[in-house]
Amino acid sequence: MAVEAPSSADAAREPVRGDDLQARVLAAAEAARSFADAVDRDARFPRESFAELRRQQLLGIMVPASMGGGGATLGQVLDICYALGRACASTGLIYAMHQVKMACITRHAGGSHAIERILRRVASEELLLASSTTEAQAGGNVRVSEAAVARDGDHVTLERKATVISYGRDADGIVTTARRSADSAASDQVLLVLLKPDYSLEPSHGWDTLGMRGTASEGFMLRARVAADQILADPYEKIHVQTMVPHAHLAWGSVWAGIAAAATARAQGFLRHAARQSGGQLPPGAAHFTQAVSSLRALRGTLAAALRSYEAVMADGQACASLEFQSMITLLKVQASELAVTTVMAAMRACGLSGYRNDSDFSIGRHLRDVLSAPIMINNDRILANLATASLMTPLPASITG
Repeated sequence: MAVEAPSSADAAREPVRGDDLQARVLAAAEAARSFADAVDRDARFPRESFAELRRQQLLGIMVPASMGGGGATLGQVLDICYALGRACASTGLIYAMHQVKMACITRHAGGSHAIERILRRVASEELLLASSTTEAQAGGNVRVSEAAVARDGDHVTLERKATVISYGRDADGIVTTARRSADSAASDQVLLVLLKPDYSLEPSHGWDTLGMRGTASEGFMLRARVAADQILADPYEKIHVQTMVPHAHLAWGSVWAGIAAAATARAQGFLRHAARQSGGQLPPGAAHFTQAVSSLRALRGTLAAALRSYEAVMADGQACASLEFQSMITLLKVQASELAVTTVMAAMRACGLSGYRNDSDFSIGRHLRDVLSAPIMINNDRILANLATASLMTPLPASITG
């Protein structure tokens, strides 16, 4: 691919460094924390958080430095997801979904000049991209599409009944799956990158939920007309296996771990306060704090191990597609979500009534409501049922280290 010479703005953007990144993430997390209760109460997009994320140049952080982005590693992005999840779950999950789409685009652009221009715009303008992978007929199965793209000269059109497009109204673009053509099988999918002028959204479903209220995951009729070269070169089947699932399960899990860490920190604060008030005596729920710390440690360890496993194979398409890796990375979602719920519940019980109350400094109500979305976001029961046959075919390990 003939790459354009970097502009002065591109040249000034170097790959992110640890100390600089930490300060920028702390600023964004503080903005998210300051408005988390209001975002939850009003079920609104966390605009203050994303204004600060843009100021800190954290939306284009996965775009290669040669295109004006931050050139961040996956590990760095997961740490941001964790920090934002600790501050505001909705902010963290929106950020995670955006970065999953960015990973799909950067890894599967296939030399498209149109896609490169979009990447440069994301980096320079700090654009926020949403995801549309579910439809009315397909339910939660993202590996089939009902709607198909239709060729129109150098363009394609698409009309899609999207049951969920999180933060669709506030996004600057949407990345969506579709059937390759009207004659294609439902599983023969492509991934399109749409920017605001390319599409219209007609609301079809609202969003009034127990938790994750700020994600504004409404339903829409999506209608689009876009240049054909805004379809990613690789088939979605490849994108799904090599990038979409690993990045999504790691990023989502990091957000859930952040929620769990925030709840555990509140439980720690409550126990310290209670001990000071009672001459050093811990309340009856103290044992649950130990459980919360233990399950949080297990959650973080599970995510760190999965990241190492993915980093070892992410450049090898065959290894990514192996039954062993796909089973592990798919089950990561189940393990991370269940551990996060266990951790938050233990933190709630450690705090007792103070954790249960909404008007307490140690309230864990928002954290619990948010984390309860984790097992039903791509339902764990569906995942376990789909993996049952593959699990029967997978030999059990013969040793601890093997």
